[in-house]
Amino acid sequence: MKILALDASTEALSAALFDSDRPAQAQEIFEIAPRAHAARLLPAVQSLLTDNALSLADIDGIGFARGPGAFTGLRIAAGLVQGLAGGANLPVVAISTLAALAARAFDRAPEARRVQVVQDARMGEIYTATFTRETMPTPDTDERVIVPADLVLEPVQSTLRAGNGWPLVFAARDLAATPVAADLPHAIDVARLAWPVLAAGQGAPAAAALPVYVRDDVARKPAGIS
Repeated sequence: MKILALDASTEALSAALFDSDRPAQAQEIFEIAPRAHAARLLPAVQSLLTDNALSLADIDGIGFARGPGAFTGLRIAAGLVQGLAGGANLPVVAISTLAALAARAFDRAPEARRVQVVQDARMGEIYTATFTRETMPTPDTDERVIVPADLVLEPVQSTLRAGNGWPLVFAARDLAATPVAADLPHAIDVARLAWPVLAAGQGAPAAAALPVYVRDDVARKPAGIS
């Protein structure tokens, strides 16, 4: 099964090509490209397909990071997935950006059982959820947006930390920084999480490729400003 995957939920963007018959040979284009997602995500997809002599007709499904994350990036990725999947009649799988980060952290620490993900949500807030390896990609806690001072810290002795929002937590709590297992999501992890869903025939139609913002009010003032 060949899976195309996209992520544009942070300042990074990535596209990945995953073949379940050759999982170790998965390929990814990843770059830090703030405000360039609209211009660079589709060429990354085209490059992957061209380099492997493939077309969309050879792809079995598309996974994408549906959020939470940057509003513009999420809309760009969802719109591109809708266009690609709709034109080729491909099923899609929406993967949580936080789950993709948890998957990367677990991959880097095979002995770890839990990971607490904290992503910078801007406006003085963070997105967060906690995951257990055995129940991935379903979080133990609902994905939510909170101020850093309100985060209930998991014990660092038993829980990995992932995401680019931890510096905000450390600063708000006046805590010494601790290592973060992964800071940015990658499309390759989205593809790997989408694989069992597509293999089970549970992909959704292209029109279901929608972003999940968690924070719905884009225009409200930052936390702490009245």
